[in-house]
Amino acid sequence: MEFLRHNQLSLMLFFSGSCSILAVLSFLTKSMPKKRRMCLVAIQAGAALLLMMDRYAYIYRGNVSQFGWWAVRVSNFLVFFLSLFLIYFFNLYLIDLYMREGKLPKVPKRLYAVGIFLALGAVLLVVNQFTGLYYAFDECNRYYRNKWFPVCYIIPYICLLMQFSVIVQYHNRLRPLVRIPLILFDLGPILSIVVQFFAYGISLQNLTIVGLVILLYIFVIVDMNKTVEHANNIKIEMLKQEQHKMHTLFEQTAEALATAIDAKDKYTHGHSARVAEYSKQIAAMAGKSEQECDEIYFAGLLHDIGKIGVPRKIINKEGRLTEEEFSEIKKHPVIGNQILSSIGESPYLSIGAHYHHERYDGRGYPEGLKGTDIPDIARIIAVADAYDAMTSKRSYRDPIPQQKVREEIVKGIDSQFDPFYAKMMLHLIDVDTEYKMKEYQEVRELAGKNELNCTKYRQEKSEGILLTDSITRIHMRSKANEKFICEDSIPTLILFDSLDARVHETEFKRKDLLYLEYATIRLDGKTECVTARKVESKVTKKLAGEADWVQEYKNGIDWDIETVRQKDHVMITVSNKFQTVQTVIALQYIACYSYISITGENCFISNVQVHNDSVPAKENLIPRIAEEISYLNGPEGDIPNVQVNGWRTAASEAITVKDGMDITFHSQSFVTARLIWHCPFISLFYSDDKKMNGKNFREFVLVRFDGETWDSDANAENTLVISKNNDFEGWDAWKDANRKGIDCKVSLRRNGKKITLVTENSGIFIKSVTVLKEDFPEVYVSLTGDQCALTNIRISK
Repeated sequence: MEFLRHNQLSLMLFFSGSCSILAVLSFLTKSMPKKRRMCLVAIQAGAALLLMMDRYAYIYRGNVSQFGWWAVRVSNFLVFFLSLFLIYFFNLYLIDLYMREGKLPKVPKRLYAVGIFLALGAVLLVVNQFTGLYYAFDECNRYYRNKWFPVCYIIPYICLLMQFSVIVQYHNRLRPLVRIPLILFDLGPILSIVVQFFAYGISLQNLTIVGLVILLYIFVIVDMNKTVEHANNIKIEMLKQEQHKMHTLFEQTAEALATAIDAKDKYTHGHSARVAEYSKQIAAMAGKSEQECDEIYFAGLLHDIGKIGVPRKIINKEGRLTEEEFSEIKKHPVIGNQILSSIGESPYLSIGAHYHHERYDGRGYPEGLKGTDIPDIARIIAVADAYDAMTSKRSYRDPIPQQKVREEIVKGIDSQFDPFYAKMMLHLIDVDTEYKMKEYQEVRELAGKNELNCTKYRQEKSEGILLTDSITRIHMRSKANEKFICEDSIPTLILFDSLDARVHETEFKRKDLLYLEYATIRLDGKTECVTARKVESKVTKKLAGEADWVQEYKNGIDWDIETVRQKDHVMITVSNKFQTVQTVIALQYIACYSYISITGENCFISNVQVHNDSVPAKENLIPRIAEEISYLNGPEGDIPNVQVNGWRTAASEAITVKDGMDITFHSQSFVTARLIWHCPFISLFYSDDKKMNGKNFREFVLVRFDGETWDSDANAENTLVISKNNDFEGWDAWKDANRKGIDCKVSLRRNGKKITLVTENSGIFIKSVTVLKEDFPEVYVSLTGDQCALTNIRISK
């Protein structure tokens, strides 16, 4: 209290100036309703004047000059009057706030009563000037209270209590940031009035009111900013939604056009959509921005729009085209450019359509552009387009198997395709272990077929369903053909492998697509071992007695199938309401793929549902019925031998790279190795625990012995030199040599951040130079590969 008593004049001056500034700022604020804004201005200005008058009352107290006489009387009158003035405009502020934001249907009567009481208080204050009802002045021009002085506090006290009751009653109608200062603005003066009544000589009430006026302004501004921010967020969200709608409309329009284009050619259903998706994935891997990836997607979607101008009879011709017909086909890039160039907002669309048939060596069409003169978009679409064309059915051929397509892309590097983007496409193929990047006749559960109507055995077959180390669950319903009903009228599963994941019956197709059939499993438990090492079945009955199978097949029966593969064993579990049959098959080879195809005899198969678990099955789920296949029949060197059954499924112990180091080992590709990348790989990497894919794993380069590399980390720059000498007799001879077994030597040199790797095998010389962009404690090298056994690994310096 003493602090206030000694410093209140300075505080009054400070707060008065602050309120004056806030009054100006409130007046300039345009983001709140005008009536409420003017009330806030009146409150701020009134508070500034109140404190200034209260200050003058203290300054001129006891001054007996004529000016002092008037100053004391006018200032004291205005102090009492402005207190009522503030409560009045606060009342107006409340009325506007509750009617606008609180959505009250009508003004509470208590707020009207506040106005009446304030008017009464103003009248009594005027009466006081003539009667001394509240206060008077002595002969020394000093202010003193009269006996009716409490009345001048009771009136504002009652007004504040009525306002407070309204705020409490309707508190849920206002936001907290609005409600809190209102409560404080009423509650603070109510308490300060009580203290002020007993604390003479201190303007506690006025200082409290003015402090709360400032607080009210702060809360109003904070709430107003939040309201504006919320409004801006809504506006931004609306703009985003509008942009999303426009993007969706553009996408749907482009997809509709692409569908219309593909509809002209019965052999290219979904081609444009697949090319667009592959192109977008390549662009993303190449480090393109999200916007660039979207542009490439839409360019890929409309790359063949020029076919609208090509006669349908040429597009749908069975067999190969004549030179004249092919000349007509070659016009579609120009036509596509003419159609899309009118879309000035999206020039990338016409670029994709115009140049996607250009070749990297300059022998493409229509302009014969070469190398980087071909736009980026077109170079990406070119490799995606070629991939989908090869993996899709044509009038003159079946789809080419993915692994053969990969070899064709390898052959086309630097001639047909940009080597950088071709490399991205090869990586997409390598990670597509379930061969999802292909054409499907229909996207249905039965891998291309919605249902099967089987007459003769194996006449109708589904495409292959890949078996992995995660459980694949299949549900289906079968019903026998009543004309030929017997115990054989049920579905059968064919367990096989082939390059195109399809069952083939002719010897030519089986040889060309490396078809291998392991076994057939009829759903009643009867099996046939074809090339598998061993097949064992176990039947568990669920019901006592024998079922009338023929009648059940006639009525229709539901089947639930679970399949899983672990290493060289496959387990197929078939259940119906009568029994469960568990069949385990020991495969002939460990590295081949395995698929099941659904077929049958004199039965109708429907309601097929296929679901793959997202996590691998528990280890050793399949009971072993034959020894595990091992190709590690060579001697062991300085570190353990490694058998790599699939793409990088295993790796040697890590070896710390040292300058002048040589690594020698023997490599032998499996008998099932049929592709050029079924060979050893070398990985340069770092990890905290010295393990491949360990903690903080950073792979700097992956070098394959067929000459391909993969830059795995942005913190290294790699340069690769590949040459073929006179010992190279072609890729077929190279693959044969790897299957027979080759002795390999890898030389490593390290000079600070520069690591040079050199190897030569079966006529292919490889030199890889890796420059690290940052320091690492150590760099490690590890041997891995695909379908190969690495033995007798020795390290020397």
